[in-house]
Amino acid sequence: MKRVFLYVIFSFLVFISAFAGRIREKQWPVNRPVKVYVCPVQKEIGPAAWRIVKKGFAEAELWHADLVLIHMNTYGGSVDAADSIRTKILNSPVPVYVFIDNNAASAGALISIAADRIYMRPGATIGAATVVNQSGQAMPDKYQSYMRGMIRATAEAHGKDTLINGKDTVYKWKRDPLIAEAMVDPRTYIKNLNDTGKVLTLTTNEAIKWGFCEGKAETVRGVLAQAGINHYSIREFKLTALESIIGFLMNPLLQAILIMIIVGGIYFEFQSPGLGFPIVMAIFSAVLYFAPLYLEGLAENWEVLVFIAGLILIALEVFVVPGFGVTGISGIILTIAGLTLSLVDNGIFKTGGIYPVYVILRAFSLVCMSMFVSFLLSLWASKKLFTSSRFENLALNTSQDKELGYTSYGSEGYKLVGKTGVAHTVLRPSGKVIVEDEVYDAKSELGFVEKGQKIKVVRFETGQVYVRKE
Repeated sequence: MKRVFLYVIFSFLVFISAFAGRIREKQWPVNRPVKVYVCPVQKEIGPAAWRIVKKGFAEAELWHADLVLIHMNTYGGSVDAADSIRTKILNSPVPVYVFIDNNAASAGALISIAADRIYMRPGATIGAATVVNQSGQAMPDKYQSYMRGMIRATAEAHGKDTLINGKDTVYKWKRDPLIAEAMVDPRTYIKNLNDTGKVLTLTTNEAIKWGFCEGKAETVRGVLAQAGINHYSIREFKLTALESIIGFLMNPLLQAILIMIIVGGIYFEFQSPGLGFPIVMAIFSAVLYFAPLYLEGLAENWEVLVFIAGLILIALEVFVVPGFGVTGISGIILTIAGLTLSLVDNGIFKTGGIYPVYVILRAFSLVCMSMFVSFLLSLWASKKLFTSSRFENLALNTSQDKELGYTSYGSEGYKLVGKTGVAHTVLRPSGKVIVEDEVYDAKSELGFVEKGQKIKVVRFETGQVYVRKE
């Protein structure tokens, strides 16, 4: 008897360990409607989608929902946002179903596999989860390896089913990890399913046959009928106007444009006297860039401060410190770092591996490319602007003829030290000064010098006259 008892206990433990997975199915309440919260995951998977899911799950918890139903139709998006969403689903205390309303490609497939049940519209597809770059080219294998492991782990999280055939007991994966991996890696061979050397994408009927879909449905209510839920109350996530604006501002294309305006505004401000429209546009664009990222928890206080410190160092390099050296280089590095790190969720650093590097490199590429394009456009625009007759008063076009008082100097520049004169143009920090009725190139050693202000020559180095306000 003791042996039989121990055998029963051992069998029970094996049973639990084999398919314990995430068993969250429960008996639906009979004395009230089943509370179903519908959360949309539409369009591109990115920060905006992750924000909607976070808020949706929070609202579902406050409402004491019995079931969260994700209404999905997406061609994919960023891996980091998809990973955050699938982790939220895996850790959900209530069951999560997914209704694939046409497409669950790439990042959408990863999210769908995390759900307890998957329902698909006839004609829908799921799969094609290879990691690609911005141009659609497959990333190197170290990135694919991380994605393969993540999608396998997501499928394995559902555990196994126990199949009894006579005296034989077979444990079968609820979501076969090998099939999930085939959605990422075309080298994965699965007999009668994926033997063509191509990335796997399943139709609705194929997904049902191979255990990646529990049934067909045309609508959300059809999904509930398929799940055996007939008495229910539905609450749907609704976007507010503010959330729509935040989602719009977090679009990668718009973020790139804002970076271009920031850089262009700063460039033009350095080319013109006084504080004017360019710096106003740069500040306004910086607010639009950082505000949604800060509100969504991506941009931390220190990342914004790093960006501001970078701008201060650049200003010091241009207006205070002569030449271009450590101050300017440090300012550029801090500015790029602030813009880049603000695009990255700091939570990814806890994952380790190659994935955080991929996310940072992607953000870094967006920032650097935007800054580079902005710089080229600024050079082109400044050439057009300052050489146009319509804007000729914004540029100094006077010919530096000797008859007009202009002269060159070599070692005689040392003789100018200690002498006084007036600013012939605005020194910002470079410009023209008049000393003893002759015009010289000069650079302000400290701050701006307005046209007409008295100056004093304080030193002469490497062919450059340095002056200060009198």
